Amino acid sequence: MATTNDVAAIRALIEASVRRLQAKDYSAAQREGALATVFTIDSRLIVDGTYFVATVEDGRLAGCGGWSFRKTLYGGDHQVEHIAPERLDVTVDAAKIRAIFVHPDFARMGLGSLILQAAEEAAMAYGFERFEMGSTLTGVELYSLKGYREVNRIDVPVAGGESIQVVKMEKRGRLGR
Repeated sequence: MATTNDVAAIRALIEASVRRLQAKDYSAAQREGALATVFTIDSRLIVDGTYFVATVEDGRLAGCGGWSFRKTLYGGDHQVEHIAPERLDVTVDAAKIRAIFVHPDFARMGLGSLILQAAEEAAMAYGFERFEMGSTLTGVELYSLKGYREVNRIDVPVAGGESIQVVKMEKRGRLGR
């Protein structure tokens, strides 16, 4: 579980991940604009206890991510758009899978899949049976392999007058319900 003591390390991990792993999908200006707004820490996830960190043996942060029982689909404390902090209803709403990032040194080793699985299992234990996310273009392939389907694409404003495309995806939980 992430704590406020992890914030600096999470921020550095997100910056490294976005700058290196998302270069094929977003321009440098888009990535930097997103790092100033959308790809920032959502402190509400940490306070809610729904954000995880993965470390390696030497203590370095290798990945992070989680889920939320709140309406906000994506973004962080500094996003341009309105944040929807209202709680979801587990009987009708989908849990939000949020902010999964892997450090480039640990990419393509299954860590993103493990974080996704941990987030889904925690959301199911809370009572959710469906999930949705706002995926980066870079994450669509992985999430499609994990059973998510694309719903639509959203142009999200970021700093510097830029925008990025985010893909809304959804998945059914237990027993495909």
